[in-house]
Amino acid sequence: MHEEWLKFAEMDLNSAEYLRNMTPTPVEVICYHCEQASEKLLKAVLVASDIEPPKTHDLIILCKKCSEIDKSFDSIADACIELSPYGVQTRYPSNLELSNTDMQCALSMCHLIDRFVREKLKKKRP
Repeated sequence: MHEEWLKFAEMDLNSAEYLRNMTPTPVEVICYHCEQASEKLLKAVLVASDIEPPKTHDLIILCKKCSEIDKSFDSIADACIELSPYGVQTRYPSNLELSNTDMQCALSMCHLIDRFVREKLKKKRP
């Protein structure tokens, strides 16, 4: 079942990467997809551990839940903090102004979380 979460996370991350080539670059949408991919990756970890993922978009909460399973998830906490605002604030008009630097950071943090989670889940397999 966690494979489904991984598949959807991959679609979000691939979408974010694809959108980088648009002109003008939809920075807010890319940041949103990075947050969404990271959310699904963390929920995949919970599902793989037979834990029902909470109905939240808060990456900080999700990372803490994953850290309860494996303390090494603390190492991606900063990336989760960085991406967390993009889950809600980018979907609606707000005062959040994002730049290409923010977008590059979001992509970098998402890729970091992606590699970390996939490596953890690979090691978890029997």
